[in-house]
Amino acid sequence: MNEQLYCQGCGAPIQTENKQEPGYVPESALNQEQLICQRCFRLKNYNEVQDVNMHADDFLQMLHDISDQDAVVVNIVDLFDVHGSFIPGLKRFVGNNPIVLVGNKVDLLPKSTNLNKVKLWLRNVAKEYGLIVEDVFLVSSVKGTGIEEASIQLDQLRKGKDVYVVGCTNVGKSTFINHLIHQSVGEKDVITTSYFPGTTLGFIEIPLDEQSSLIDTPGIINEHQMAHLMSAKDLKIITPKKEVKPRVFQLNDGQTLFVGGMVRLDISEADDKYGYICYFSNRLSIHRTKTEKAEELYENHLGEMLSPPSEETLENWPALKRKTFHIHEKKMDVVVSGLGWITIPAGKITIDAYAPEGVNVIIREAII
Repeated sequence: MNEQLYCQGCGAPIQTENKQEPGYVPESALNQEQLICQRCFRLKNYNEVQDVNMHADDFLQMLHDISDQDAVVVNIVDLFDVHGSFIPGLKRFVGNNPIVLVGNKVDLLPKSTNLNKVKLWLRNVAKEYGLIVEDVFLVSSVKGTGIEEASIQLDQLRKGKDVYVVGCTNVGKSTFINHLIHQSVGEKDVITTSYFPGTTLGFIEIPLDEQSSLIDTPGIINEHQMAHLMSAKDLKIITPKKEVKPRVFQLNDGQTLFVGGMVRLDISEADDKYGYICYFSNRLSIHRTKTEKAEELYENHLGEMLSPPSEETLENWPALKRKTFHIHEKKMDVVVSGLGWITIPAGKITIDAYAPEGVNVIIREAII
């Protein structure tokens, strides 16, 4: 029986199967004298953090350590999927440590968005999860927007303490950390610090100064996001890469919108004809039809006109499940976790929203 090997950098059990999970080492590197996983190797040699993924239950067990530390916790969420990218149960594990909320992908929101309103709204969403946050920053990890300000403020707030960075998969956590590393150690300097024996499995410590470190944690897999149903090809189509252009559809009752073949929205009751605004990746096609024809359209054209899902994704495609929402005085967003949202106008409206079983569909006050 082979002896279990551990990464000398982060303590994760060494494995050669899955690049996305902690402890990955290519087989060709197993005979190295100093065995470190690919994620630690990239940090040590290229100043780059690589995201790895972990299931929520395993991760929450690891988080027990944080409540015993005197540290600052930075929680990164995806502005395009805020509820879907919050970590359930985080409050139990951060103890009394201050929390800073970073909303990433601000570059995807339409330019007309009131960012102060978004910050206030993020604080309120955090409260729903039992988190009182010290500060909120809106950034774009891809473009670097807002990161310098966040970095300066974070440095003042932490007062020499360690910083733990937590987030779900695909929120841009690693890109955010890489910006911070390049700001603190410079583009060309290489982090050559010795590794920390006994580091909690899968955490990586990056020195900030003589006393303190920034601790990167694996990205948590939230199973209720649309992304986990998608093939790599479809994921590229549903993930916005640039500013999302709002698309408006005038609908009255008895009409249906299909977002690809992933989401179906029936206007089952409306007291007037209204404009429904769709915020999804610009590459996604949206079709309008009569509700009486919707079922037939879905059965005959799923994977073709109504795609994604494409052929590869369809192999494990679940049935669509219905949720009914009643709208009255306020504009509301119907949000599909990991995909986007449709703003429903204020009025007396009942809608049936269909999404794949297991994917979260929620309603919130309109943020734009």
